[in-house]
Amino acid sequence: MDLLAFARAARATGPICDACLGRPVADRSFGLTNTERGRALRTTVALDDDEPIDAPDECWVCEGACEDFDDWADRAADAIAEYDFDTYQVGTRVPALIEENERLLREDAGLEADAGEPLKGEFNREVGKRLGGQIDAAVDFERPDVQLLLDLEADSVEVQVNSAFVYGRYRKIKRDIPQTEWPCNDCNATGTVDGKPCEGCDGTGYRYDESVEELTAPVVREAMDGSRAVFHGAGREDVDARMLGTGRPFVIEVKEPRTRDVDVEDLQDDINDFADGKVEVEGLALATHDMVERVKEHDASKTYRMTVAFEEDVDREDFESALAELEGKTIEQRTPNRVAHRRGDIVRTRDVYAIDGKLDPDGEGMELAVGAEADDSGTSTANHATIEVHGEGGLYVKELVSGDEGRTEPSLAGLLDIAAEVTALDVLDVEGEDEPFEREPFFRDARAE
Repeated sequence: MDLLAFARAARATGPICDACLGRPVADRSFGLTNTERGRALRTTVALDDDEPIDAPDECWVCEGACEDFDDWADRAADAIAEYDFDTYQVGTRVPALIEENERLLREDAGLEADAGEPLKGEFNREVGKRLGGQIDAAVDFERPDVQLLLDLEADSVEVQVNSAFVYGRYRKIKRDIPQTEWPCNDCNATGTVDGKPCEGCDGTGYRYDESVEELTAPVVREAMDGSRAVFHGAGREDVDARMLGTGRPFVIEVKEPRTRDVDVEDLQDDINDFADGKVEVEGLALATHDMVERVKEHDASKTYRMTVAFEEDVDREDFESALAELEGKTIEQRTPNRVAHRRGDIVRTRDVYAIDGKLDPDGEGMELAVGAEADDSGTSTANHATIEVHGEGGLYVKELVSGDEGRTEPSLAGLLDIAAEVTALDVLDVEGEDEPFEREPFFRDARAE
């Protein structure tokens, strides 16, 4: 391409500003702005023609938009002044008429339609550069904290504030608390049926008065001054099960936060005070958005402790032999009867990594206190036991005990030929199968101890 020929042809199309003259050759001479390129071309043509440098008052291509980079940067800074953020990105919506003008300029000047760069690219860079000089934040082209859209036609700045994320582990100390809100199906969460209070939820619209989500997420939302908070857990325990031990990984996502730089240790204390002994959290950390997918998709093994009631007394040797038979076994489980109404009826295979237990003549072992162990007192038979199982994620441990009418094979009840039922269940540990949930690339800050 002959640059002087292009410059003359471009100027012949009508009054054109330096930025629009330089933009079609933006791939030339790295380090210059398009305005500098255009001014250089204009100067070179004037020198070659031995004529004064023309200085048009208007531009038919951008219609004066390229004169407003500083103004747009100021408006963008004002638009995000109320938000706390570390990264940002600027985008531009260019009117169709200006895009058509750009196409016509290149066509009339004998260039390819994609020569140089489009106006939106220049706007993003020039306004973004000026904005960066006013704020303490870095450009992020992948997942910025805030995104600004400069709408040239509407003459507006649109702000998208991306979510903030807090990772941690929770323990659920009390039974009969679901992980997330549980809307009542009888009244579709309205609280009424045929104009009367719903009997299924006492008119509340929810099956349970509180949840792990409701005992944690509001505190995080308030601390970050967000519009709402969403709870994401690494699986979930049954409503009647406790989550003890090392806790279950979770992420609370705060939508449109105005504050991101929160003290996670103070936040942890505030949540635990708010939960009032029903739920505890630990290991809080500011996380990246990738941690949500990790918590929801990362393969994890789980350790459970169960109180089991047998229909009749079980012999100690038979009990220990059955446990030995289950250890290391691959279990075939058809979708349990208790969840068949909401899950597909398929057969899954899951491994039992380890299993141990003690007969318990009192049947109270693990309910005496958190961390209590059953004392079998040397008995040779009993109709209760406390069992601990470490298994592959997705193993239905209640059915591993009961057999679920033959839908789980093998099972403890099947091996003993005695009906068995889990009367209390605790989850003790949720850990990644191949690596821990907690890896530094998924965190934005140090975790609370």
